[in-house]
Amino acid sequence: MPSQSLLKSRDEVFKKTKDVGEDVAISSLHLFQGDMDLPPLSFHASLEEQWDEEEEPEEIETVLKLVPPAYHQYLDVFSKVKAEKPPPHCACDHHIELEGLPPPVGVIYSLSNQESETLWAYISENVEKGFIRPSFSSTGAPVLFVKKKDGGLDLCVDYHKLNAVTRNKRYPVPPMSQLLTILNGSTIFSKIDLCGAYNLLRIKEGDEHLTAFRTKYGTYEYLVMPFGLTNAPASLKNLVNDIFADFLDFVFVVYLDDIMVFSSSEEEHVKHVASVLQRLRDNNFLSKASKCVFHSSSVEYLGYVVSVNCLKIDSFKVWQILNWPQPKNIKALQFFLGFANFYCCFIKNYSKELLL
Repeated sequence: MPSQSLLKSRDEVFKKTKDVGEDVAISSLHLFQGDMDLPPLSFHASLEEQWDEEEEPEEIETVLKLVPPAYHQYLDVFSKVKAEKPPPHCACDHHIELEGLPPPVGVIYSLSNQESETLWAYISENVEKGFIRPSFSSTGAPVLFVKKKDGGLDLCVDYHKLNAVTRNKRYPVPPMSQLLTILNGSTIFSKIDLCGAYNLLRIKEGDEHLTAFRTKYGTYEYLVMPFGLTNAPASLKNLVNDIFADFLDFVFVVYLDDIMVFSSSEEEHVKHVASVLQRLRDNNFLSKASKCVFHSSSVEYLGYVVSVNCLKIDSFKVWQILNWPQPKNIKALQFFLGFANFYCCFIKNYSKELLL
């Protein structure tokens, strides 16, 4: 396996993985025998070809450590460089349909020095990626900043006025109680996190000006779907469902950008995960290796812990409930009830308990 020390060059990374390549190819070809249509493994020929020339050697080594050898033929799915490029246009491009009212114009807020630095860094980075471009739109939303745990700032575009005049698209969300039925008999799980999920979609050509945001450095508009648009989750769900229709509830379950693969045996699971990674590659989807879990008897998924014939509340969520401050107003009470409703299937006579 690759050395634990940081490798100094791309060639050194590939040289150090060459020794394990033959064993991986032999074991993987054996595991992939079956009726599932998977591409043949060509480890030595494809490993270098999968990586962009701009990929850092340290990043390559990290991915090699995090991704099991059986899936090293899909390493390009975990490419950080490829994740920083806009996707191609497709039939599922995000369309913003207004309800006949003109799009609003937002204000430009005063910024602190830290906020100004964060804003300029965000603009520079995303213009370079091709995710945004300068705009001459007559509309534009304001930008806000949210403090992160490490003291840094996250930039957010406040689209609430645009959302108010956008035709809303409803999409069904199946209850989590169905999850146990779907996973019945499964003993092994993997979790795959889609990288920059909202940015996997382009804004429909002609709608880009509606995503404009105003700053003291100028007005910019998105070429990829940003977080915060009212129908963004529906567009992402439609895209994922369209691409993975034959896998849903058979090979994996998915909620927006969180994919959980489930199987009843190790051999079957390798086939399932490989087929999912191949489908991701075919559709220019990318994943972040550091957020993935492979071949586990239990995984955390959407606030739950999923294991063999068991679905339970994540321990941190239990701690939050036990230490929740007593609501002092209607808004605080509504917030708590919304949180509690998510786990109502675990509470006997939940609706009656609320009335006591």
